[in-house]
Amino acid sequence: MLDHQPQPVAQEARHHGTQQAFLLLRTVFTIAPIAFGIDKFTNFLVDWTSYLAPLATQIMPVSPQTFMYGVGAVEILAGLLVAWRPKIGSLVVAAWLAGIIVNLLLVPGFFDVALRDFGLLVGALALNRLASGRTVTGGEARNRPSW
Repeated sequence: MLDHQPQPVAQEARHHGTQQAFLLLRTVFTIAPIAFGIDKFTNFLVDWTSYLAPLATQIMPVSPQTFMYGVGAVEILAGLLVAWRPKIGSLVVAAWLAGIIVNLLLVPGFFDVALRDFGLLVGALALNRLASGRTVTGGEARNRPSW
């Protein structure tokens, strides 16, 4: 008789890989938004205002740099939310990336960056799916037996 149940070793390997993927994505989507958010205040890496569509400052009548200060604050908070509550934070980051993509599509010459950010959006959604398969009990997260 054939048993179609996964072997315990295969289940453990799958759990280990899933856990690694979750931790990798959670770490990246925590550190990157915080780092880039901080850089919105320093412009050490790049002049972030060059990526801002003029429509953004028409909608919110502030200087481009002031707008970027707000962007930086939101990014820092989003990164912290991913660290604290990855299931919710990943959706916030995905929505934020969708807004960035729309902004970049309004600025000629940044379509490649918009495409890269689409890949990041997909990664944030993957983090959400991995986080959705976890439960938190007693301060400890575990994978739900969903397979």
